[in-house]
Amino acid sequence: MPRARSRYAPDRGLTGRMVTTMFLIGLLYVVFVGVLLAALRGSWPIILIITGGMFIAQFWFSDRIAAYGMGAREVTPEQAPELHGTIDRICALADMPKPKVAIAESDVPNAFATGRSEKTALVCATTGLLRRLEPEELEGVLAHEMSHVAHRDVAVMTIASFLGVLAGIITRIALWGGFARSRPGNDPAGILLLLIPLISAVVYAISFLLTRLLSRYRELSADRAAALLTGRPSALASALTKVSGQMARIPTEDLRKAEPYNAFYFMPAFSAKESLGRLFSSHPTLEQRLDQLSRISTELSR
Repeated sequence: MPRARSRYAPDRGLTGRMVTTMFLIGLLYVVFVGVLLAALRGSWPIILIITGGMFIAQFWFSDRIAAYGMGAREVTPEQAPELHGTIDRICALADMPKPKVAIAESDVPNAFATGRSEKTALVCATTGLLRRLEPEELEGVLAHEMSHVAHRDVAVMTIASFLGVLAGIITRIALWGGFARSRPGNDPAGILLLLIPLISAVVYAISFLLTRLLSRYRELSADRAAALLTGRPSALASALTKVSGQMARIPTEDLRKAEPYNAFYFMPAFSAKESLGRLFSSHPTLEQRLDQLSRISTELSR
């Protein structure tokens, strides 16, 4: 018998955006591979094997690679009783199976979730977050991360990011390796090879924008779902404010190490106030998130 859905509030807007994003990413993927096959007709078996192999590897191992890159270390209830206790309460509230629980040794106050499904899910908090937040604030943050697992948007983001990564790699290889110099200019195949860097760059840009738009919405969705589940939007708002304020006190070197994983984090880490990353942030602004939580608090009080 399939397990019933969790008690997290469903979000049709998020579901619609995930389906649309996956469709558009799939369409881009077909076009991208089609161009490669047209440009390199004699090498089509290799292209299909490589792209297919990379896609499978991305789907099956990307969550573990991300967790490893962010320094997640799985802990037992004996090693982290308070963290496990909080996760247990959220699982009981949401009627969800318990994910793996991990801690990352980092002073950057943050949390993240990875996993292709509830069975493979992992929820991690940094030592910096555990040291700074009160119990009810931590519960709000972890409920936010658990909602990503319940809504399955973590898996969608993992798959959606694949084509952008692949296109970026092809673009760099083409530019650095000099694809265009390998054939005469009048050769049709040579012309197609000239177009590969341009097409790859366009695919990467579109993929990047699609995943960023989905990511911003999913963070607002997770905030809302966590606030409704716990019934304490003020606790989550307090955690957001506290974590945002503490980011300015973190050494720049630590923030730079965390920046590549911002799409996974509860709160993005930026190494400078004027960082270009803010223009393409994977998260909505703090003001947007607090405003939404304020509205939810008003709704609940009625």
